Amino acid sequence: MEKLVERIKEQGNVLDEGVLKVDAFLTHQVDPQLMKEIGHTFADVFKDKGITKVVTIEASGIAPALYTAEALAVPMIFARKAKSLTMDEELLTASVYSFTKQVTSQVSISKKFLSQDDTVLIIDDFLANGQAAKGLIELCQQAGATVVGIGIVIEKSFQSGRALLENMDIPVVSLARIASLTHGEAAFLEGDA
Repeated sequence: MEKLVERIKEQGNVLDEGVLKVDAFLTHQVDPQLMKEIGHTFADVFKDKGITKVVTIEASGIAPALYTAEALAVPMIFARKAKSLTMDEELLTASVYSFTKQVTSQVSISKKFLSQDDTVLIIDDFLANGQAAKGLIELCQQAGATVVGIGIVIEKSFQSGRALLENMDIPVVSLARIASLTHGEAAFLEGDA
């Protein structure tokens, strides 16, 4: 997606060889028009997969996931990183390691929102080592749901996440694929859509 790559080039900030900051349009401040275009792109790619739910993890995956769900006319569920007082029902839980934050979180989704009747598309903001997506896949599997694809806004292709997910036989579609983050610049591979 050329528009996304251009925004990364214009407003992305390479903090080191493993970290790209895109807080001007995705991870802190959100550009709703760009997120809507991203959501529609994912919806177009996966429209024939019979998707009944879009699943993401809080917080930066919510905007692109919501627009994807809107375009597909299905509900969007986000896995919570912290249990709230109102989550008193049975939960699906998984451990997820965050590359950027260097912490492991327990994420959860209420069992009442995901079942064996669901066909799921996972959407996330970044793909690095694949642990967030893997945790979401585990939550879906606990519910008996079928994951038919993973949509990634920005993939750090120099890390192992894509291989991990493809080894699970789940198609990965990344809109911006970064080959490297060196000398303060992002070098790109061709995106999947």
